[in-house]
Amino acid sequence: MRPPCRPLPADGRFLQAIAPTPLVPVRLEADGPTIWCKLEFLNPSGSTKDRIARYMLEKAWRLGELSPGGEVVEASSGSTSIALALASAQMGVRFTAVMPEGVTGERVLTIRAYGGNVVLVPKEAGVRGAILKAEEIARERKAFAPRQFENPDNAEAHRVWTGQEVLSQIPGGLVHGVVSGVGTGGTVVGLYQAFAEAGCPVTAFIARPIAGLGCDIECCSFSPRVPGVVDGMSKLYREADMPGRVELDVSDDEAMRTARALIRRGFPVGPSSGLNYVAAVEAARRLGPGAQVVTVFPDRMERYFSTELIQHPQPATPGGAA
Repeated sequence: MRPPCRPLPADGRFLQAIAPTPLVPVRLEADGPTIWCKLEFLNPSGSTKDRIARYMLEKAWRLGELSPGGEVVEASSGSTSIALALASAQMGVRFTAVMPEGVTGERVLTIRAYGGNVVLVPKEAGVRGAILKAEEIARERKAFAPRQFENPDNAEAHRVWTGQEVLSQIPGGLVHGVVSGVGTGGTVVGLYQAFAEAGCPVTAFIARPIAGLGCDIECCSFSPRVPGVVDGMSKLYREADMPGRVELDVSDDEAMRTARALIRRGFPVGPSSGLNYVAAVEAARRLGPGAQVVTVFPDRMERYFSTELIQHPQPATPGGAA
């Protein structure tokens, strides 16, 4: 006998009609390598997190873990909260984001615009404090908690969805290197699994933004200037799952300059796209001529309007560099 399965709500839902995001070749320097960039900022809420939000909520809905009129509670100071707010609005359920104080106003306003609720914890508590508070709220309200830092469906969404798009878009269906920073770890783990399982001789390159000491509002990060890339939070990112992976340190100054250069080329991206691109160029150089290297442009610049990325742009230089 088949287990019960609730069909997804239909009226007005557009998420299942979204086309694949483009995979485009990008070369900022005339003598530099071409990098294949997945334009994830073109997802509905403006980031790659739309994929995991939709995947996790739809699965929970089918399994009966999320019901009509129910609630979703997640700890996230950035794109995941925005994506879950949109997906929750599409499914007719309530959403509460638990975030550290100090997140940009754009993020809070966007979540609230979708009908979501925002609960703030002290800035010094960081994401760890937000996670503890989210668990408390979820228990009290019997709400669904996606738990993005540990939920294997996070990586699975990219393995069965994003990765398959890339394989169908890239010339010859062949990937030699995949590059990403690590926040939850879901993107790089899922993409690596998709490419490796398809028979690609792929190496995972982990982009790490490096600066001085400091603690990001998102979590204790390598750099407080490149949000979404955090240290030691992910339970999905395990070295054993990506044999031969390579860590690449990138100056956060260079990541910011490159993000601005991408914006001036018409890519409306945030700092993590600059980080990923710089690391992808180094990965391509290490892999050698002919290597096809894939990275993602994770989110849109609008959520950074009040940050230094937009508030303090550097003068443009000949050739498009920032």
